[in-house]
Amino acid sequence: MRVLVLAALLSVTSGPGAALGLPDWLDFGLHAEELPGPPRPVVSVILADRDTEARGIPGIVEARSQVQLGFQALGRMIARPADLGDKVAQGQLLAQLSTDDLVASTRAARAALDTAEVADRTARATLERTQALAERNVASNAQLEQAQQAASAAQAAVEQARSELAQAEDAEGFARMTAPFDGVISAIYEAPGAVVGAGAPVLQLSAEDTPEVVIDLPEPALLGLETGAGFTVWHRNDPDMQIPATLDRIDPIADSATRTRRLYLTLPPDAPFRLGALVRVRFGTRDAPSLSLPAEALVTTGEGSAV
Repeated sequence: MRVLVLAALLSVTSGPGAALGLPDWLDFGLHAEELPGPPRPVVSVILADRDTEARGIPGIVEARSQVQLGFQALGRMIARPADLGDKVAQGQLLAQLSTDDLVASTRAARAALDTAEVADRTARATLERTQALAERNVASNAQLEQAQQAASAAQAAVEQARSELAQAEDAEGFARMTAPFDGVISAIYEAPGAVVGAGAPVLQLSAEDTPEVVIDLPEPALLGLETGAGFTVWHRNDPDMQIPATLDRIDPIADSATRTRRLYLTLPPDAPFRLGALVRVRFGTRDAPSLSLPAEALVTTGEGSAV
């Protein structure tokens, strides 16, 4: 019986029934692996080039000459007429300390001087009497030497009291802070009512005569860069107004945290940038040609980089 069934199956697959359509799972030839075609090239398409601002280096406009001003005496600040962004002239009042304590110190120093002068007059009179007695052999040489030493000490006390009075009067004058030159207030550190120490910064004054742009660059970007190199600067909100700038100097020491060097670019006197403005900077002048390449197009070897 099994022989007959096997023979029937063989006759179906090899006989006239083979022309009939067989099930797909029996037709192994239809699923044979196709040969791969020729490789297709991969093309990178740049839809839009980055604008000039995206390629710019961030920077800030600062003054070439700027100083932090503070009082030369300890005291409580009672007034600060100058505020952030104010333009001030040389000699203009910027801040003032309370003079109550300073006036009291001056009065105490003047009283100490008066006391020292009285003691000096007394010591000199005693010395004169002792000298007269010594000439008549009434006073001993030891008494004369003691009177001379007392007179010298009294004279030294007078000189010290005069010096302390002069210092107190100077400190009273230090209660007024005035502008040493024309400029603009670029930073504020203390508000009225605060007790400030001698030499502590209260505000920062920046001159407007020579503005410059400050940028930070890594060490590799400085290769071949020399003083006088041309740059282009523009405001972030107005990229069409591009101003030329020149490299003035480079900090000799790199920042310990970022390992970058600070560059100072000199702007023309009529540059339309205010102090503290955020700007963008790029190498070269505005008319210098530039070419943008994707990073994948650069190949770096031991001999350098190439396209």
